[in-house]
Amino acid sequence: MAVFALVLAVALQAQARPPAASACGAQRAQLLPIDQAATQPEFFAFRARLQAAIARRDEAALLAAVDPGIRLSFGADNGINVLRTQLRDPKTTLWADLATALALGGTFAAPTSFTAPYVFASWPSNADSFECAAVIGESVRVRRTAEADSAVVGRVSFEIVQVLPDSRSATVVHVRLASGVTGFVSAAFVRSPIDRRATFERVNGQWRLRSFVAGD
Repeated sequence: MAVFALVLAVALQAQARPPAASACGAQRAQLLPIDQAATQPEFFAFRARLQAAIARRDEAALLAAVDPGIRLSFGADNGINVLRTQLRDPKTTLWADLATALALGGTFAAPTSFTAPYVFASWPSNADSFECAAVIGESVRVRRTAEADSAVVGRVSFEIVQVLPDSRSATVVHVRLASGVTGFVSAAFVRSPIDRRATFERVNGQWRLRSFVAGD
């Protein structure tokens, strides 16, 4: 009888204990897309011109929209001349990275400051930026293994997920959903908040790209 009472007490204690905090915030944390650019027509038009320049890889048009002291890293590799060199590197992914960041919307931190993409701009403070990432699609398939024809074990839409340590490749990311289900998601639909992001500022009546950095 005493043993039973002890077991019961332990069980009740476990039930009363609050669940361990998740590195990714709430039990099912959504991060819905947001784009406030259209709320300021002048910025919206500026960004549209910049996106068109990026799409056609127009270096002169891109650099004309850039602040001379643009921040490109957390070290010394900054400034418009460094950006020019990077743009001309045949191995660069900079053009594609810029296009992706701007396509994913963003928010105004102030009337004269805009940050893109929304994943960075809207990232919740209670979600770990290194352990977690955002699914940037609707009804994205979660597969049992990394194989493209593997069985689908779930679907996820615009949620924050945990990125598992063995995880990332060029094509898939191993994740854990809030439900506890683990599986592989196409890398095209997973974005870290510390991937490259852009900040724009309006200075002396002109919008300029002030930074494009990755990391934390």
